[in-house]
Amino acid sequence: MNTAGGAWNPYLVGALIGVLSMATFYFSSKPLGVSTAFARMAGMLGYLVSRKHTDSLAFYQDKVPKVEWEVMLAFGIVLGAFFAAMSGGEFNASVIPPLWEAHFGNSVALRLSVAFLGGVIMAFGARLAGGCTSGHGISGALQLSVGSWIALACFFAGGTLVAQVMYG
Repeated sequence: MNTAGGAWNPYLVGALIGVLSMATFYFSSKPLGVSTAFARMAGMLGYLVSRKHTDSLAFYQDKVPKVEWEVMLAFGIVLGAFFAAMSGGEFNASVIPPLWEAHFGNSVALRLSVAFLGGVIMAFGARLAGGCTSGHGISGALQLSVGSWIALACFFAGGTLVAQVMYG
């Protein structure tokens, strides 16, 4: 799947994502997405602290905290990204990327704090929007959902704005 430069063929990868999305609909009758997985994992952590309280939350009446295919997909995305980077010769384990260091310095605490805060904001936004980039950008767009196309445009606009503000 690799080219000489290490990059994956985008047409092949796009086709494989389409096949994965079709298989997901066929086998689970649900769209491809991972934001629910993170909510389920948070519920599983909530069970460790107070099962009674977690069970009393309205969200977990419908989305029971348990390992389902979305949770496994989230782990698969991380493993797949690792193997893709390794097979393409592009794996680079660093806490502070060079672009970040050039703009904000080499503080590990700042980098991890901003990354954590960004993750929290994205997770909140995904739950508020009723889906994440894969849920709206892949599954919703494949179904020609107007809301998903609007969400996808907002994802790109927000990403562009944040990149301009942070890296100017």
